[in-house]
Amino acid sequence: MRYATAYDVGERKRPGGINEDSLAVSVFEDGHREGYLGPDHGTEPHAETGTTRSAAVVVLADGAGGHDAGDVASYIATTRIAEELAPVAVRAARVDPEGFGLDLPDRAVPAPDRPAEGSGRTARADTEGAGHGSDPSRQDRLGAAVETAVQRAHHDVLAYASEVDTAAYTTVVAGLVVDGRFYYGWVGDSRAYVCNAAHDHIARLTEDHAVVEQLHADGEIDGVEARVHPRSNELTRAVGGRGDAADVAVETAAVDLFAEDTLLLTSDGLPDAQSDARALYDRYVDSGRSEAAAAQVRDRVVTDADIREWVLGAGSLSAAADRLVAAGNDRGGKDNLSVLLAQDPTLPETPARLPVRSRAPHPAHRQDTVVEE
Repeated sequence: MRYATAYDVGERKRPGGINEDSLAVSVFEDGHREGYLGPDHGTEPHAETGTTRSAAVVVLADGAGGHDAGDVASYIATTRIAEELAPVAVRAARVDPEGFGLDLPDRAVPAPDRPAEGSGRTARADTEGAGHGSDPSRQDRLGAAVETAVQRAHHDVLAYASEVDTAAYTTVVAGLVVDGRFYYGWVGDSRAYVCNAAHDHIARLTEDHAVVEQLHADGEIDGVEARVHPRSNELTRAVGGRGDAADVAVETAAVDLFAEDTLLLTSDGLPDAQSDARALYDRYVDSGRSEAAAAQVRDRVVTDADIREWVLGAGSLSAAADRLVAAGNDRGGKDNLSVLLAQDPTLPETPARLPVRSRAPHPAHRQDTVVEE
């Protein structure tokens, strides 16, 4: 598995700004018979009996800048979630020896981990279109593991906030990549995308837990307004808080990944880079929502099509990560920018008919993030 990250305070916050984003990655590579061949091996068989398998944990969090300790909250969240999920990833790979062509007696393979008791899972699992890596029992188990990890991070942030008597909030998007399937969960407006080179396609895997997302879903604003709406910095859900003990609702899902896919996690500093959103909004509304004003909005903001072009047009993951951050700063650089990209070229090739993986069709612009209370 290959991965790359990029991390920037954002053009408008230089100098002296604080980057409240955090990233964590844990990759497990296991080679059998021929041994581990490194992250740049391709999809060709290594030998008749040789193979390499990967499992990974990816986490991104964006601390809420409108509160006192967003940077601490994001750090706590990424480190705790990675700590919880790294052994789950290794165990998930270990309990399926058939991936290496091995036939072991049941006693030689440990039983899978079960969800923690009292996890209070409120998530939903997406099994539609499940393919090469799908298994309802595994999906339940790994989806619950992601939800539990986020809940534990949530309570860690609450404990910190209570101890220092402050507010501490962060968004989170996190997941497990195991045997060609991404099991993920999120709270807030940090996003997951998957870009597929075989079909020149991008799918947004998450829906923002935000006021503007709800306004658009309810039909109160159109898709152009959703990109530049004045309330687009307001979250409806976040990890952490002011010290109360309530759980947070974690949304979960799972999708198949393919050899030509690039998985992208990003904070809202990329899709919400435009710093003149309010002026664009006023111009669009004052024009009677004209197509000319709508075209100007689309031209100025970062769209999903832009993200697809920057990811798939780059020569490497590190080049793509740098391009995303540079482009976000060029479009305004209003907030912290962080991106995490991952690929696994050993996975099966993309089918001729690409499965539907998108969960949300419309991005929205944000300012410094605040949590609606």
